[in-house]
Amino acid sequence: MSPPPNPGIRRLGTLLALMINLSLMVVLPATAAADPLLSQGKPATASSAENVATPASAAVDGNTGTRWSSAFSDPQWIQVDLGATAAISQVQLSWEAAYATAFEVQVSADGTSWTSVHSTTTGTGGDQTLNVSGSGRYVRVYGTQRATQYGYSLWEFKVYGTGGSTGGGDRLLSYNKPGVASTSQHDGNCWECTAARAFDLDPASRWATSSTTGWVDPGWIYVDLGATAQVSKVVLQWDPAYARSYQIQVSPDANIWTTIYSTTTSNGFKQTLNVSGSGRYVRMYGTQRATPYGYSLWEFQVYGTGGNPTDPPAPPKDPANPPALVWSDEFNGAAGGKPDAAKWRADPGTGPNNELEYYTNHDNASMDGQGHLVMEARKQATPGSTCPTDPLTGSGTCQYTSARMNTGTKFHFTYGRVEARIKVPKGNGFWPAFWMMGADFLTGRPWPYNGEVDIMEVLGKDVKTSYSTVHAPAYNGGGGIGGPYTLPNGADYSDDFHVWAANWDSKGIVYTLDGRTVFTLSKEQVEQTRGPWIFDHPFYLILNLAIGGDWPGPPNAATPFPSRMLVDYVRVYQ
Repeated sequence: MSPPPNPGIRRLGTLLALMINLSLMVVLPATAAADPLLSQGKPATASSAENVATPASAAVDGNTGTRWSSAFSDPQWIQVDLGATAAISQVQLSWEAAYATAFEVQVSADGTSWTSVHSTTTGTGGDQTLNVSGSGRYVRVYGTQRATQYGYSLWEFKVYGTGGSTGGGDRLLSYNKPGVASTSQHDGNCWECTAARAFDLDPASRWATSSTTGWVDPGWIYVDLGATAQVSKVVLQWDPAYARSYQIQVSPDANIWTTIYSTTTSNGFKQTLNVSGSGRYVRMYGTQRATPYGYSLWEFQVYGTGGNPTDPPAPPKDPANPPALVWSDEFNGAAGGKPDAAKWRADPGTGPNNELEYYTNHDNASMDGQGHLVMEARKQATPGSTCPTDPLTGSGTCQYTSARMNTGTKFHFTYGRVEARIKVPKGNGFWPAFWMMGADFLTGRPWPYNGEVDIMEVLGKDVKTSYSTVHAPAYNGGGGIGGPYTLPNGADYSDDFHVWAANWDSKGIVYTLDGRTVFTLSKEQVEQTRGPWIFDHPFYLILNLAIGGDWPGPPNAATPFPSRMLVDYVRVYQ
């Protein structure tokens, strides 16, 4: 058994690169502006992000070792919300090697209509100090021509001037406030999809108009903020049943409404609307549905000042940097010993997905005395059990046994680096997996509303391909978000051990194989293109070796029994 790796060693190359970048940056310091810095720590958004490690916020965090980088296409942009109108006197840009040859610096009062205050087609990158003159709440760098085949990337984006907001004034006003809607759905397809569900900060619950009376125009939902408020921002996370045309309205009495935002070209998903208006009540008033169905919102959030807000729960903290080992099992027990009962529980019974095995109560799981957990698949009937018909025997009694275990009542966690070193079996019908389930599954929330994070799945009929995927209400089953990946040189996963890992934090999940990034999921991008991100709460670990099922198909006469999935270790760092 090898000792746990030192996460700091893996970061050595990254740290050296950051030190080089820092040394290059201080050679030519930017000219200091006479006016104060307005942009640091303010909300920043961008047209895209290359991955979860390079978000827009990294360009305005005051840390010259972090950066924003975009997708590899033109145009791209990054903007910062100063919180209030400001007179802009200077913009400082510290470009990474992926810089803009042609770009504009633009200002806006509302984040929609933009005025250029600086323009160039001969940008040279590096550190640029641009003396400008303009007024706006929002400041944007709008790149139209890249200098390289990569995207646009900024270590720092600094805006100087007078005005703006000192920050901290605007807050979430709508959390757990009373909601009222034109109609609500409550049936087998959408259980308790009442107006309150849009204001509970639970991205897996939603409001929907009634399936019997609500699939009509108009449809609406409003929130009572408890007192008059100055509204500055509204965030909508739409279900696929979204509004093509709608208005955001405010009212002092829920009777007379004033429109503060209007669109006829909405494309759904997540929309952040910078608005300005005053009222106790805020309404989404839909006038044209985008589908034959009704209107439905996972989240309807209102930000501003005033009202009578209720503080939401504090969000979970991101892992430390570098993370520390907080939980592990090295499987160093004596040969024949069972999994550590303080860490794992057996999960006996039949499997989902039309699987053909019966999972035993640890009869198929044991140590091998050489530092490995053995999960063994056997051709072994279980009297009294019921499985889909086995095509080899024609029997509806489960003809195979295997192992499944989890940390469900032992260990839950939110965020961290989760990894396991595993060797998978080869043969038609085998389906080894290392994955996580949202812990609220144990208290009654059904799949996929609890969330599922698959770190490793391999099909025994194709052991050259591995998969990492996430499942949520808006994307699950065959529509889950993930992808396949292979080993270099066409190698076979069943030939040796490999380390599968998920690096999970508030920005998303980065999947790695043997330390190589194989798939990246950005929370921001998922919300804007697929639906709500539901992975910011506790999860537990699962190991299992399935036999048969909808995806892998059944065993055949050549499938070797018994076969083993070997697990060298499972580790969690935070």
